[in-house]
Amino acid sequence: MDWFVAPEYWLSRLVFQRALAVVYLVAFLTAALQFRALMGERGMLPVPRFVARVSFRQAPSVFHLRYSDRFFAACSWAGCAVSAALVAGLDSQVPLGAAMVLWLIPWALYLSIVNVGQTWYSFGWESLLLEVGFLAVFLGNDEIAPPAVVLFLLRWILFRVEFGAGLIKIRGDACWRRLTCLDYHHETQPMPGPLSWFFHHLPRPLHRAEVAANHVTQLIVPVLLFTPQPIATAAASLMIVTQLWLVLSGNFSWLNWITIVLALSAVRYSAGAPAVAGPPLWYEVLVLVVAAGLVCLSYHPVRNMISRGQIMNRSFDPLHLVNTYGAFGSVSRTRYEVVVEGTADDVPREDSDWREYEFKGKPGDPRRWPRQFAPYHLRLDWLMWFAALSPAYAGSWFGGLVERLLENDPDTLRLLRRSPFPADAPPRFVRAGLYRYRYTTWRELRETGACWHRTFVREYLPPTRLATPMAQRR
Repeated sequence: MDWFVAPEYWLSRLVFQRALAVVYLVAFLTAALQFRALMGERGMLPVPRFVARVSFRQAPSVFHLRYSDRFFAACSWAGCAVSAALVAGLDSQVPLGAAMVLWLIPWALYLSIVNVGQTWYSFGWESLLLEVGFLAVFLGNDEIAPPAVVLFLLRWILFRVEFGAGLIKIRGDACWRRLTCLDYHHETQPMPGPLSWFFHHLPRPLHRAEVAANHVTQLIVPVLLFTPQPIATAAASLMIVTQLWLVLSGNFSWLNWITIVLALSAVRYSAGAPAVAGPPLWYEVLVLVVAAGLVCLSYHPVRNMISRGQIMNRSFDPLHLVNTYGAFGSVSRTRYEVVVEGTADDVPREDSDWREYEFKGKPGDPRRWPRQFAPYHLRLDWLMWFAALSPAYAGSWFGGLVERLLENDPDTLRLLRRSPFPADAPPRFVRAGLYRYRYTTWRELRETGACWHRTFVREYLPPTRLATPMAQRR
């Protein structure tokens, strides 16, 4: 069936698949290096406790069958290995069926992780990776030309990502309609990057232009994805440029990168298509059945997208096959940070020797310049931003973090940039304070070398110690 395939997109498929495999690799690496402290057997939100109360039907995962930290690590590193093989092009060297299995493995493994990840994995880019990864299973390999229906569905995802994000902004915070949100956003975003300070200090008229351009890119340009070439390629290219601008302005995990990956699938390159055989009948039937199912499942995200009560980042099925997306429907005007400190003194007083814990990505020491981490995702740092917005966001895990700091737990300390206490001498007490952070001015930067200025607001957590001393625990 000539209508079934789009041979002119063979290079688009190749670029898309290799780029998606890189994102998978980063996601599995993030899981492998961080899971023990976050949700391992002794983690802040242990997986065994979660699967004991949530059924397999509600959250399908291999970890319902069994869980151990060793098994989780094996799954994560296996995901890294398969992703690396896909980056290297192994799917092009095997038969079509085997290639589909290769793409199915990282999707199933990552689904298993996300579905037990709880609040650590509750963000839109997790579902987006799963939705895109599922479609990648049916995109084929070098044996056949790319199926047009799958390419269309990839554009459909890109449309929902961008258009949904545009709608949530227009319906949400008034500063998006007034074109003033970027007066605050670069300063108050969850995890600033090394250039965020400079973005914040751009002239305000340029900030207005940025917001206006964002509205155009998210509310008008996505419609052009479904127009003939070369208009669709131009629309996708504009989206890529916009996402790269966002990459420069902050750390947003792999959200921007996977959006770029999606846009790459809509670009038609000038290279000629190689001669390939027609797709087998079983493959055509399978792709059409899956496509029909995904179109039916799209009812819920479309209904949400056109609703006045639009919600962001929601999955409508436990397999995360079709989801709704959106970001920054509201923008904070003031930045708060939770600063965690410990002391070895037997009696905690205000004048005790309080030493500050340093996180890798979130602001802490006013003189320490933010670093670029994305697409690698610092999950604890990201959740600390939510903890500063309201203690309610951290109610399920912040106490566990404090307990592990009091124990000098090695897995937890590996998530931090630096602990102020030796490995064999944990603090006696830990406390947390809430601080107001703002970017310094150009003059303050020259005079002090600090990119942040912070002011104490109030106590966040009073001095806390272990109920049972560690010596007695042993």
